[in-house]
Amino acid sequence: MTDSDSRDALIGAAREAAARAYAPYSGFHVGAALLLKNGDVVTGANVENASYGLTLCAETSAIAKIANEGWIAELAAVAIVGGRPDGEALLGSDPVHPCGRCRQILNEAAERSRTDIWVHCASGDGAQVASYRLSELLPAAFGPKDLGLIPD
Repeated sequence: MTDSDSRDALIGAAREAAARAYAPYSGFHVGAALLLKNGDVVTGANVENASYGLTLCAETSAIAKIANEGWIAELAAVAIVGGRPDGEALLGSDPVHPCGRCRQILNEAAERSRTDIWVHCASGDGAQVASYRLSELLPAAFGPKDLGLIPD
């Protein structure tokens, strides 16, 4: 998914998800939108916890949704947006990239999908977008294929 209209729509869905984030501690809202192979979009937002280690990233929230629906092998692309809300919009001038844990979680779904998914990272204000293949963000990834669960 490299055409700009599809990418922008996915980023828009991630921005809407970020508006629903539960981030009382950091004040930093992150939304993720997953594009499935059938064209459906599933979203997630970060969910913080007073015990910081229990916080869920937006990507993890969205992947959990598709896994629970049996769609983990349907992932085609992801968009991530993050920033601080100002009451009207999400602010932030640098694209937000997935953390290492989320890169690994995305890789699990990407390997199941047999797709080197596109990861679109956007700033809160939408002015900056950086797009990568997941293999660029997580080279030499460890996943189901290494356990013999997915044939080459």
